[in-house]
Amino acid sequence: MNNAVMQQLFNEKKLAELLPPERSDDFFDALLGDAAEGSFDIKLSFKRYHPEDKTLHFILELHERPGKCLACNLTYGLPEVFSRHPLIDIKGLVAEIDKLLGTQATCRDWRLSDTHQVSEALHQIPLIITLAD
Repeated sequence: MNNAVMQQLFNEKKLAELLPPERSDDFFDALLGDAAEGSFDIKLSFKRYHPEDKTLHFILELHERPGKCLACNLTYGLPEVFSRHPLIDIKGLVAEIDKLLGTQATCRDWRLSDTHQVSEALHQIPLIITLAD
């Protein structure tokens, strides 16, 4: 198992299936009562595989919606919210990733890291999955 294999496995199409674009609207509809009130769209991207520590690194990208503000005070608390929220369902997302890995590897544990501001219009939340030995 190497980065090239993982890049093919976790291609754009597969990542969009794992975390569909409409999930952002569902999240804001549940949270605010109206999807149109949401300030960002969530997209899953694959960063890399680290064979040394057997970790997969994904990013939850928060893309500012037109006419909205992606405020830091809104996004810095999201790792805790996302880790528990049933619509974002990180636990279920990791289970789907585990299925995709098949016999190559097994997901043992996962965690969401702190929010990073890339720009005013893009914030990122790292999702790190540790694979079993």
